[in-house]
Amino acid sequence: MSLLVLEGLTLQAGARRLIEPLSLRIEPGEQVALIGASGAGKTSLLHALALASRPASGTLRLDGQDGWTLSSHARHRLRRMLMLAPQHPPLPPRQRVVTAVLAGRLPGASMARSLRMLFSPDEAHARLAFDALDRLELGDRLWSRLDQLSGGERQRVAVARLLVSQARLWLADEPLSALDPQRAQRVLAVLQDAARAEGRTLVCSLHQVELACRLFPRVIALRQGRLVYDGPPQDLGARQLDEIYADLLNESPAAPDDAPLTSAPPQAMCR
Repeated sequence: MSLLVLEGLTLQAGARRLIEPLSLRIEPGEQVALIGASGAGKTSLLHALALASRPASGTLRLDGQDGWTLSSHARHRLRRMLMLAPQHPPLPPRQRVVTAVLAGRLPGASMARSLRMLFSPDEAHARLAFDALDRLELGDRLWSRLDQLSGGERQRVAVARLLVSQARLWLADEPLSALDPQRAQRVLAVLQDAARAEGRTLVCSLHQVELACRLFPRVIALRQGRLVYDGPPQDLGARQLDEIYADLLNESPAAPDDAPLTSAPPQAMCR
């Protein structure tokens, strides 16, 4: 059975359509890259997959259940199957890094266990958080406060939260946007290796088209809320990439007449 099934899903904010009718399936254990220019609808789609945004029409079934036909309590229980790492994680500035990471273990935990993890983590839980952070080159920040971290470090804390979670579905929204290219590739490798080893399903939105096409077996592309590509990266050609990023390319400043000719950034990145 497919883990996620979307049939004619649309999302709306007031009169504005965020996602046009969209149908797709994501299987257990798949790794999917979500690409598109800024404003294409990637974050909106991830929020829909996380059962955080109610569809305007259509259906979304997670593990065979339509969460929006359930009671709020049952929908909350269904959300335990997934974990979302937002691009700008809302981390309390005075919170310790160890606490922020261990929050990934809270879904499904008892009240007593949750309080212990958040206010007095034992050695085993501290080790769990440290191991996740250390894989992301952040082990020395275990006991730091979050307001002492850079933007890129805070993003890696959000990824570490995914790594310690027991969710079957990992949703990552631009987890590499504040990282330099070398570190971004290492962080993505850690995330993908962990998902593969633990049988998690990973859906990751990326602006790094080259990484998406080189490291993911399936690429989904959005443009202005519409699904314009869904398939293997080797079938995604330069013409399709130009269409996906047409709005971005059209906004680029005109080059002087004597400027050297250069290829558009997205072109041929998947070859």
